[in-house]
Amino acid sequence: MSEPRVTVGHDEAGAGRGEKEAKSAPLKQPSNEASRPGQLWLPPGSQIPSTEPSPSPSAEGSGLLSLPWEMVARIASHLPAQCVITVLPQVCHTLGNVGKDSTAWQLRARRLTGPRASFPVGPRDGFDWPSACLEMEELIACWTGQGESAAREAEQAEREREVERAQERERDREALAEEGIGEWEEVEEGRPQVDEGVDEVGFQLEGVMAVAWDREELIEEGDMPQDREGDLPMGVGEERQEAAAEALMEERDDEQGVLEAIEVEERVGVLTDGDSQDYIAGPRLGSEGERNRSSRAPSPPPALERLSLPSGHIAEVNSVLLVGGDGALCASGSRDRNVNLWDLREGGSTGRLLHTLGGQGLFSTHKGWVWCLAARGPLLASGSFDSTVRLWDLGAQGAERGLIMARAAVLCLALPQKDVLLAGTYDKKVSVYDTRVAAPLVKSLRLHSNAVLCLVADEQYILSGSKDRTVVIYDRRAGKTLQKLQLGSYLLSMCYSDSEVWAGDNQGMLHAFSMQAGSFKPLSQFDVGHTSLVTGIHRSPGSLYTCSADRTIKVHLPCAPPRTLCTLHHQAGVNGLSVEAGVLAIASGEMFVEVWRARR
Repeated sequence: MSEPRVTVGHDEAGAGRGEKEAKSAPLKQPSNEASRPGQLWLPPGSQIPSTEPSPSPSAEGSGLLSLPWEMVARIASHLPAQCVITVLPQVCHTLGNVGKDSTAWQLRARRLTGPRASFPVGPRDGFDWPSACLEMEELIACWTGQGESAAREAEQAEREREVERAQERERDREALAEEGIGEWEEVEEGRPQVDEGVDEVGFQLEGVMAVAWDREELIEEGDMPQDREGDLPMGVGEERQEAAAEALMEERDDEQGVLEAIEVEERVGVLTDGDSQDYIAGPRLGSEGERNRSSRAPSPPPALERLSLPSGHIAEVNSVLLVGGDGALCASGSRDRNVNLWDLREGGSTGRLLHTLGGQGLFSTHKGWVWCLAARGPLLASGSFDSTVRLWDLGAQGAERGLIMARAAVLCLALPQKDVLLAGTYDKKVSVYDTRVAAPLVKSLRLHSNAVLCLVADEQYILSGSKDRTVVIYDRRAGKTLQKLQLGSYLLSMCYSDSEVWAGDNQGMLHAFSMQAGSFKPLSQFDVGHTSLVTGIHRSPGSLYTCSADRTIKVHLPCAPPRTLCTLHHQAGVNGLSVEAGVLAIASGEMFVEVWRARR
């Protein structure tokens, strides 16, 4: 029997009836590696018209189209998803139908997620298989194994910094010697001689009292400006930093009641021994390694580049949001009471600060911590502990568009449709606002018995999670609660996409639910390795991102159980994340934002 051959003839493809039949090529066995589009044996740049009818696979002839449909689909499953979506339809109708066959995409998805995983986790009706497979292939190409690579690079960078610090200490000693300060007076034990009455933080240098080399002590005494190495940006200037710290400390007492009531420590992570610190005053300055945390972030893997937006805030960043539709702009909300807008379109390793929304004054955006952000189109909303929601017009360079007065700290926001804003607040309510009118409150819903911590919605349904460990589904059109589900933990982050709802709880677990025709059903819960609060989650048909107060960011395939592709280890707890057009932004427990995107 003759060897099977791949032949896409002009007659079979419905093109060039008077031309000769294209040359045949041997049929290659399917392999685990995806073939390139050029392996279809088409001349570069050629496009065979697909307007004329094409034959269905049949037993006649010896070409590709004569093979059984199952074999054609299996061969196509080893081509890149992008090729199946964009190239095969240009060959002929028959091969174009491969991209419309859900069975072929399910075969591909099974190969990507593994034979033991279930995908999708939620309902299959109307599921976008091509987009999911394309996204999963891109995610695997960018992120697989990059956590280990980033860790290795971070370890190497730390070793280099240790060498630099040793050299710097040696230079300091030489400088002291040149200035004639002299040598330490050694005692028999080999330690510096300490004067009586002199605290251990100082030592005697030939009649000159030298302060110990402890940055934390120096900063506490106010003898040294807090520069970048001490985790405070020099760009804001010494005067601004001092004024900021004073103002933050003055208003701390006003917010302490709210903090105690909702146990804000749980939102930013359970602190380990020795990690207790004043978050208003900024990150602690302990060991040498801790002082350089902002510069110790993982280096980007080859397929990705990392941008750091380090100098725009003077306190911890609570929330981050990518806006604009293509990951070109980033908004960040901080405990310094400001919302910053960043331009990520320029090259380089850092973004450019466009605006601090509000424009005037040291704390210009809000009078309390900025806790949450939401956007739809040109409208950006920021929610704060000052019990307000401020509206900003991104199409007018961040001009203020309105102010909504709530009755308690605003903990979560959603913009399910144009001009409709939802806010979850500490006073156990979910409020609906019309952003177009002077009196925007439409209704206030008492759905929970404790603070509302997370909120998602579409044009018909509102889903809210509370500290009371419940999830409530409210029908906006019917004006009634459809379901109230009691959980064993409470949810802090939630994502609603298609018919699936994914959420992260205070115990580090992920929860998956189905939401279809008003029916809300728990599907499963997963342990993906987080050991503390899951503070952020994003799910799309082909991707799943999570971050936690345990100082990690994880990238998964959204199957059951999730297949973790990468774990990035951060130097502080991560307070939130945002994903748009393949760009990942994270809100650091320090004072900056990190952005990961495909290398340009």
